[in-house]
Amino acid sequence: MAKKGRPPEQQNNLASNGIYVLMEDITMESCRSCIQWIMNHNLADTRLPQLTLIINSPGGDVHAAFALIDTMKASTIPIKTVGLGLIASCGFLLFIAGKKGSRILTPNTAILSHQYSWGSAGKEHELYARVKEFELSTKRMIEHYKKCIGMNEKQIREILLPPQDVWLDAKEAKRLKICDKVEELY
Repeated sequence: MAKKGRPPEQQNNLASNGIYVLMEDITMESCRSCIQWIMNHNLADTRLPQLTLIINSPGGDVHAAFALIDTMKASTIPIKTVGLGLIASCGFLLFIAGKKGSRILTPNTAILSHQYSWGSAGKEHELYARVKEFELSTKRMIEHYKKCIGMNEKQIREILLPPQDVWLDAKEAKRLKICDKVEELY
């Protein structure tokens, strides 16, 4: 069945060329499709030398993002990431998970990095449990940034995860080693 917004022939052409376009919020549903795409390519009889994940996302569910990140890291086919338009929050986490040397931003891409955020209500013991989950998620994010960007925790907290939102353009991102290249899509 064709996905909304894309004609079936375009989906097949992109898929057969190893290209997946993720232009939506990061949710369990949007990540499920991408995870299946990666797994299908890894299990195919004829394998492509590289997969390309094009990302334009305002972010979303950090747990869904880490499910996709773990799948990307487990892929035996290298995954090139391309930031297009906006890579924010979880979209940013996904972008930096691409194969080093193959993380490309288009010149007009906006980047947002910020501290993990959530809202919660409930009984005292439930809130304590949520704080523990928050701390674990923050720790995962920092470890992910360290592996993908090469900054230490102090640099990450000062430059990319201070109390306020951090907006970067593509050139600043390249200077900080968030991306490997800044170039046009084609």
